[in-house]
Amino acid sequence: MPDPPFESVVPETTPSGQVILKPLAPEDWPQIDHIVTEDGAPADNVFSEKQMRLLTEPLYASWKPGRPFVAFANVGLFYGIDLPPLVPDMLLSIDVRLPENLFPKLNRSYFVWKYGKPPEVAIEVVSNRQGGEDTSKIDRYAAARVSNYVIYDPEHHLSPDDVRLFRLQGSKLVTDTSGDWTFPDLGLGVAMWQGRYEDTDATWLRWVDTRGQRIATGAEQAIAANQVAEQQTSFAEAASQRAEAEAQRANETIQRNERLRQYLLDQGIDPDALS
Repeated sequence: MPDPPFESVVPETTPSGQVILKPLAPEDWPQIDHIVTEDGAPADNVFSEKQMRLLTEPLYASWKPGRPFVAFANVGLFYGIDLPPLVPDMLLSIDVRLPENLFPKLNRSYFVWKYGKPPEVAIEVVSNRQGGEDTSKIDRYAAARVSNYVIYDPEHHLSPDDVRLFRLQGSKLVTDTSGDWTFPDLGLGVAMWQGRYEDTDATWLRWVDTRGQRIATGAEQAIAANQVAEQQTSFAEAASQRAEAEAQRANETIQRNERLRQYLLDQGIDPDALS
């Protein structure tokens, strides 16, 4: 695997073997006038397009890590000035911020030297046998120093496994055979979910939290909020009905007491003398 001709960050290795990347100063950033940042190619298919959005939109809608992050779908990942970009179906990078203005060329893609670090997670959704997701791309994601690489293969084009996870160890992405699809440093994981998303019933790859609970889409969050509001309305109506019933019972008691008092008076009995 050739080394990239331009180091966008300076690697430092900890005693445990973890690679820490020190970003370049802005004055050391390379010129990118010759780089094509997007080619307008469409998503592979409708399912892939929906799956990409299902891996990005919920993070912005519901995930609250307390740290800035970016989540992109089908955006170029540039890690070497003379290297073609990777274009993961989804990437997640923590502790970075999205630029305010997305139109300058340097802000249109994920340039590792601009963001100062590679993404923590890259996900590829397999739709055919030609993408090289489990061959050439593994080496390239390792060269880009992506910490976690996920291959989701719902139609089993490349493997009998629906999901394969690779973790960066030194300079290589190594298959994780533990079955643990979590990323402890992020407080996230991925899981298979059979359900309905945007009027389509299918098996999807979803983000989950440390308890295994799904990170909700905006629509799911709205439904949950409506359910809570309906419950609160129902509780309020029930409480109002109970109060009305109690008030009615109290009024009936008063009326019975008044009728008894009047009866005693009619019989020549002073009710106050009986108390």
